[in-house]
Amino acid sequence: MRKISLLVLFMFLRLVLPAQELNARIEIQSPQVQNTNKRALDLLQKVIQDFMNNRSWTNLKISPQERIDCSMVITITQWDGSKVYKGSAQIYSFRPVYGTNYSTPVLAYHDRNFNFSYVEGEQLDFNENMNSSSLSSLLAFYANVIVGMDADTFRRFGGNPYLSSARTILNAAQSSSEEGWRSMESLDNRYWLINNLQDSRFQPYRDFAYEYHINGLDKMAQDESASRMRMVALLDKLKEVDRNNTGNVWTSVLYSAKSNEFVGVFSKLPGNESIKVFNKLVELDPSNTSKYEVLKK
Repeated sequence: MRKISLLVLFMFLRLVLPAQELNARIEIQSPQVQNTNKRALDLLQKVIQDFMNNRSWTNLKISPQERIDCSMVITITQWDGSKVYKGSAQIYSFRPVYGTNYSTPVLAYHDRNFNFSYVEGEQLDFNENMNSSSLSSLLAFYANVIVGMDADTFRRFGGNPYLSSARTILNAAQSSSEEGWRSMESLDNRYWLINNLQDSRFQPYRDFAYEYHINGLDKMAQDESASRMRMVALLDKLKEVDRNNTGNVWTSVLYSAKSNEFVGVFSKLPGNESIKVFNKLVELDPSNTSKYEVLKK
């Protein structure tokens, strides 16, 4: 009887408690650091992965298979052998496409100032209104950005609450000694990333994210041809953003995530249509012109 009661309690808790949203894979590299303490970095890797995966970032009830696949490749370039780490990080997130085994990239961002302090054995406390730990602030910021951008692909502006949390974390970190949180330090950092995501001038990108995934990719299994043409039409929405906006980070983030996919999706268009798409993409994303050349063949 007691075992049955415990089982019922466990099932009840699973139903009422929010679930962890992220399925994060963390990799830490240190090719430039001499005499690296591999054990310390392995422990740090586990601490970061546990922080990202074992915490609830929303109040939603989700199943394990609904967790957001994401990854963070952290490259340590300097380490004092104790607690001060300097480096960079590549942050990626993915979203499943309905009716397929394919996962589409949503976020691909390179943080060039992934600097923090951490002492082995330290518990990562977190309060979004306080910069109590430089590492937990970094991780929580990106957790909320990942959740927010993912939510935008399922509901128009569905990511607003999580992007607001990321903004709160950024505001609390303004007094931090670490780089990447302030506008004047760079035109490509965390400040400008969240600024773009919340700036009305970049709203067409968020509209595009919703329509492209919900009415494009998610309907490919039902009607591939019609879905592909809807995605072609959506490219015009990307023209509504001025590439010369100050601190424009999101343009490069968008095409870093989607350029390869665009080639795969649009290369199956009829000849004349694929050339038209090539011309559009080269205008929108000239840095990847060589990649889009496939569309002319």
